Amino acid sequence: MRFDLSSAGVMALAVASALTTAWWLNHADARGQAHAATPAAVRAPAHGAPAQVLKAADGHYWADALIDGKAVRVMVDTGASVVVLTPADAARLGLGLKAGDFSATVITASGPVPAAAVALTSVAVAGARVEQVEALVVQRGLPHSLLGMSYLGRLSSFSATPVGLTLRP
Repeated sequence: MRFDLSSAGVMALAVASALTTAWWLNHADARGQAHAATPAAVRAPAHGAPAQVLKAADGHYWADALIDGKAVRVMVDTGASVVVLTPADAARLGLGLKAGDFSATVITASGPVPAAAVALTSVAVAGARVEQVEALVVQRGLPHSLLGMSYLGRLSSFSATPVGLTLRP
């Protein structure tokens, strides 16, 4: 098993993402925005064709995702509760976030970082497509965007081998 400072940072971000998402969802419920009111499309399963993501030389699974119609290079991270975007990727997607949108806090290896909750219209890796995907945009400290469980958990399955990762809608 390989463990380095980079792995610790990614793990810290994943844990912080899970805690932030739980906090955000809890506070959304407190304002009367219950999950039952979520449109059916948000809970819709993935569709399309299976996708294969090869394992890179660094030991990670990197994918070229199509997010809201634009290409974004992401690291597949089953430890991240949601898709997490860098500010640069969010800007390329045209999300147009303002300082006030970063109302959540994510704890990273570098300390607390403001984050903004967003809804992505679609996320696709090859043919495996999911509509209405929850995501977070972190204000700083993330070197690359993460493909987390708000996408992966909507697939019928995903499996890893020493060579690659298979995503099945």
